[in-house]
Amino acid sequence: MQSAFFLLIAIMLSLSSTPQNAYAQSFTRINAASFRAMVDDGKELAILDPREEGVFGQAHLLLAANVPLSRLELRIESLVPRKTTRMVLVDGGEGIAERAAAVLHQLGYTAIAILDGGYPAWKAAGHEIFDGMNVPGKAFGEWVAVTYGTPTITPQELHKRIAAGEEVLLLDARPANEYTNMSIPGAINVPGSELVYRFPELAVKPGTLVVVNCAGRTRSLIGAQTLINAGVKNEVVALRGGTMAWQMAGFDLEYGSTRHAPEPWGKDYQQALQMAQAVANRFGVKTIDAATLERYKAEAAQRTLYLIDVRTPEEYRAGHRPDTMFAWGVQVVQGIDKYAATRNARVVLVDNYLVRALMTASWMVQQGWPDTFVLADPFAGVALETGEHPVVVPGVGEVKLPRIDPAALNRLLVAARRTIVFDVADSLAYKKGHIPGAYFVIRSRLAEALKNIPGADNFVVTGDDPDLVALAARDLAKISGGKTVSMLAGGNAAWRKAGLPVTAGFEHLASPPDDIFRQPFLWGHYEPMSPEFKQAALDYFQWELQLPEQLERASETHFYQPAQKAEPAK
Repeated sequence: MQSAFFLLIAIMLSLSSTPQNAYAQSFTRINAASFRAMVDDGKELAILDPREEGVFGQAHLLLAANVPLSRLELRIESLVPRKTTRMVLVDGGEGIAERAAAVLHQLGYTAIAILDGGYPAWKAAGHEIFDGMNVPGKAFGEWVAVTYGTPTITPQELHKRIAAGEEVLLLDARPANEYTNMSIPGAINVPGSELVYRFPELAVKPGTLVVVNCAGRTRSLIGAQTLINAGVKNEVVALRGGTMAWQMAGFDLEYGSTRHAPEPWGKDYQQALQMAQAVANRFGVKTIDAATLERYKAEAAQRTLYLIDVRTPEEYRAGHRPDTMFAWGVQVVQGIDKYAATRNARVVLVDNYLVRALMTASWMVQQGWPDTFVLADPFAGVALETGEHPVVVPGVGEVKLPRIDPAALNRLLVAARRTIVFDVADSLAYKKGHIPGAYFVIRSRLAEALKNIPGADNFVVTGDDPDLVALAARDLAKISGGKTVSMLAGGNAAWRKAGLPVTAGFEHLASPPDDIFRQPFLWGHYEPMSPEFKQAALDYFQWELQLPEQLERASETHFYQPAQKAEPAK
């Protein structure tokens, strides 16, 4: 059956003269039974859902990676680097998959199929449909809690112990930006992938209770179990419900904190490395050398390879291997679908101190990525690059449309010269502040947007991502009926830097603001501590708690736990 599938794709791809619209209608469609066989066959497979995140978050397949059509060219080459990867597109049955397939074909992907009927057909065939974001990672966190019996503490009990003057060390396992935004008073920021790396340097007293927290549950549970797996002798617990539960219990939060654990050195670093290596040995994590990596890279046309630097953002920008992408280890375990969309691929993690890569890999292999490796001495003989990893977005270099500076655009708007501004920044950024009168629009919905606005003599496209602005302007120029289309030079940042006015709120919506999945308790739908807020938070906790049962019904993932127990640190 699979041979026939690829034969049909090969025949389709040989018809290079087929017009795009007709080609979009001729992609191979597979039914739920054939698709399920592909999910279970153990071969490389990328399942992509091209709907907007806010729509995707309402209902989707468990293993689908969300790659919105509006940003497809910006993300696809890092998510699916091998152009011959088997790929199945899944939508809601409304036809977005066909449009995405046409774009992917133009980008050179050669093994594209569409799930006939989208996720509703998958559900009709008796399979599970999930809501929420980062579901595999969150489900894994709940699996960890159940499988290992990870101990927890309630906010009320933690508050009582702190008030009684007991020795308590509170470690916030989130990235620094989340921690600074709001944290529990006294907590120290130690992102989850850094816990074992930095713990020895904290010189924790033997009788101190160690509490790991995040915003909710997942990173609290995995963080606490990380220290337990590493053999930390202290009592280690996860804060049940994290900062959200702490706030719901009526306790104060701290805002703007910058406390963080120091980097280890000397004997503390050696202790951290010994603990991490013991965990890696327990879970069968393999360390590879440079020669093996070169072999993997030579085989990348036949076997997908992800080379990921899991250090801190600051370390990455200060100097990294040119062939690596950045994905902070604290986020990889919870959200691997943001970085790697091809299941059953090879993953090589990079950390010059090894500890963070070893600990991250120990969770990756348990989560169903068995071919996850750690690169030994990753910087030896390599000329490092600084700054962000450069990304060349297909099609951007071909956009030759005019640019207009902020002052000139402002004069046009003041003069009411029938100029329409389209803002393709995300809806949260638009709501926070945008050019007065600008319309929020999602790039993939430009044609619909043109029907929802008054007539214009010319258009200006702006946003926060220059590549997205360029692609949106190119698309708009094709459908605007010959009217002038320009790009705001420097985008929204340049407008603000020039001191020009901005306005907040959803002032003009040319597209529904469903590009981001918003949890009610996180995105300000309700007043903090209102009955609605508390109910939304409780609903979220209940959703997380039921995930293991739903995961078992789906039977699409295979988590792994070895038989032996953790060795205590020496």
